[in-house]
Amino acid sequence: MSQDYRLDKDSLGEVEVPIDAYYGPFTVRAKKQYQITNLPPHRNFIKAFVMIKKAAAITNKELEVLPAEIADAIIQSCDEILNGDMSKEFVIETLNSGASTAFNMNCNEVIANRSLEILGKRKGQYDYVSPNDHVNMSQSSNDTSPTAIHLAIIMNCLDLLHSLDILIESLEKKSVEFSEDIKIGRTHLMDAIPVTLGNEFGAYASAIKKCKGFIKNSLEELYFVALGGTAVGTGANTPKGYQDLVVANLAKISGIPLKPSQNLFFSLQSKLEVANFSSSIKNLSLELTKISNDIRLMASGPIAGFAEITIPAVHAGSSIMPGKVNPSLSESLNMICYIVVGNDLAVSLAAQGGQFELNVMLGGMVKSVLDSTDMLTNFLPIFSKNMIDGIRANKEKLQSYVQKSPVLVTLLNPIIGYLKAAEVYKEALSSNRNIRDIVLERGIMTAEQFDQAMSKEKLIS
Repeated sequence: MSQDYRLDKDSLGEVEVPIDAYYGPFTVRAKKQYQITNLPPHRNFIKAFVMIKKAAAITNKELEVLPAEIADAIIQSCDEILNGDMSKEFVIETLNSGASTAFNMNCNEVIANRSLEILGKRKGQYDYVSPNDHVNMSQSSNDTSPTAIHLAIIMNCLDLLHSLDILIESLEKKSVEFSEDIKIGRTHLMDAIPVTLGNEFGAYASAIKKCKGFIKNSLEELYFVALGGTAVGTGANTPKGYQDLVVANLAKISGIPLKPSQNLFFSLQSKLEVANFSSSIKNLSLELTKISNDIRLMASGPIAGFAEITIPAVHAGSSIMPGKVNPSLSESLNMICYIVVGNDLAVSLAAQGGQFELNVMLGGMVKSVLDSTDMLTNFLPIFSKNMIDGIRANKEKLQSYVQKSPVLVTLLNPIIGYLKAAEVYKEALSSNRNIRDIVLERGIMTAEQFDQAMSKEKLIS
């Protein structure tokens, strides 16, 4: 054996482990198998698991099934990791084995070996502090992994909610700023009666507010966790009173109002709550895509498109066409949203992919959801500041579209009737004249009557 390695032993036999590593034999074996993205595990997935291990050690100590000396060492180890130490020791990807057993054991081994050091022992002396018997006491991957998924998603989503608040604020400011900028409305991509640019941005803000509400509602269902269910939901090998106490301790450690599952068998079998949350993120992405596409259309031009708004130039739009400004941030948001929709499909398939007492597709689910929330959390503040906040109304273009559009005749329906209004519309379109001239020429209304019916107050209302 090389001097750079120590010889650790697990249930399958002896394994060479890097001499300085805090992980152990199970992790070494698993690391060779789960080389998928070659990315480190998600920071909140690590935190969630370590919080669970700390809560379990505290609970087992309180219930007097784990020696205080070992429990205290485990608790100290967990605190060090939560403070940012030893993050490089977590070498199993977020997407790993069924039920994330490999990641659970990576955590158990790192904590066990650091605990051994704290107690003055050597790494690998598992007869004194065991990854399975002590760090994993009263637990199973069956219940720790589903709990960690819920906790990691909740922690990640708190940042997303803040990013949504930033976007909502930007959209609401534009709603006020553009409140008197009348523009031609569009339905079926065809001219419709006027709205204000502020109406449109106000609707965008309302859509994101609703999405935020749906996300928060789905988040509350994740507060119910499976911890204490151990193998298949039976709670095997847990001391009396463990479930309620360990969840209470985990809630205290995490600062999140976690609650014991109302049915442990359900919590291990079903991933309905995760699928529901993922769906709320997907629905947010659908609304964001719609908003992003509207902005791209309104900004199209500057000559051959709508050109109703101008957008900030965050960088040159073309490597060959000088002066070109593209809606690059909207395009980027579109791509993010498409990936989120795809991730939700992956979660949906994984949620129905479990059999009998356990859903084993957990790593795929949590990676998909955490990736989605990360992308939105990171990008929405950029989109808000560098796109939404910099949008300006092209007032001349907006006014010219309103003045030229024959669809304004709709507002005369109550006065002249639908059929007569339709005749005016057709003539205006065929002759390329405005409806005011035609109405006055035909003697249908006086100039005063027409101007009153088409006043700015009437258009805005």
